[in-house]
Amino acid sequence: MDASRRSYDEQAARWNGPAGHAWVDLQGVLNQMFGPIEELLVDAVSAEHAASVLDVGCGTGSITRAVARRVGHCVGVDISGPMIEEARARAEREGVPASFVQADAQEYAFEPAAFDAVISRFGVMFFSDPVRAFANLRSTVKDGAGLRCVVWRGPEENPFMTTAERAAAPFLPELPARLPDQPGQFAFADPERVRGILAESGWAGIGIEPVDVVCTLPEKELVTYFTRLGPLGTVLPDADERTRAEIVEVVRPAFDPFVQGTEVRYTAACWMVSARAATAKLS
Repeated sequence: MDASRRSYDEQAARWNGPAGHAWVDLQGVLNQMFGPIEELLVDAVSAEHAASVLDVGCGTGSITRAVARRVGHCVGVDISGPMIEEARARAEREGVPASFVQADAQEYAFEPAAFDAVISRFGVMFFSDPVRAFANLRSTVKDGAGLRCVVWRGPEENPFMTTAERAAAPFLPELPARLPDQPGQFAFADPERVRGILAESGWAGIGIEPVDVVCTLPEKELVTYFTRLGPLGTVLPDADERTRAEIVEVVRPAFDPFVQGTEVRYTAACWMVSARAATAKLS
């Protein structure tokens, strides 16, 4: 099995398993926490005056629905069956003109030149072959269409996101390592790598600007958050009750610098990536 296929299988298993179900269960907390980033993307794509938008890595569809309300139609795509099922149900209940596709956006046969814009909030860092993925996305937008993605900067600028695994490391030596430039949360931390990926896959006018967004979640949800999501969420389900309790006892105080009364606050250090679909050259 080649590395690309192995990476896809790992991502599919993760997002159709415990991670996908955790995002469904915690969507209220996550939508609140990442709400300010959602506003940035919705405002940006609204300014494009796009009539049809593709939301990549849409999760449970919060941004997809928000964009659909603003521009008229938005399609969300995600590899996670549980999240797509929830996204469809919520859109139907709310009567929002949004539709959803469960697929790998790297490989899916989108309709050519179907969209005026592509957006993503933390959904493009998991591709096994990012050049191939962004070339596929280029094929489904019109010439000159806009791309707007928010991705994480490096772990050193996002200590909140690595607090749990650092605190739990003595108990869980099998925690997967964060490897630079590999599919995962910080895969797009290097802006020059991102520029190269986009330029090679048919995008031009590339802009990569730092954005720092204050995010919050209720303190009462913190233990659930770090035990069900992120690296701990992949290993704690298999831990015995005693080990789990010991890890929570150690990890929870490590978050104290981010706790302000009944609220957890941290700064999400991100890149706002923008580009335009390059005009195809006539042969």
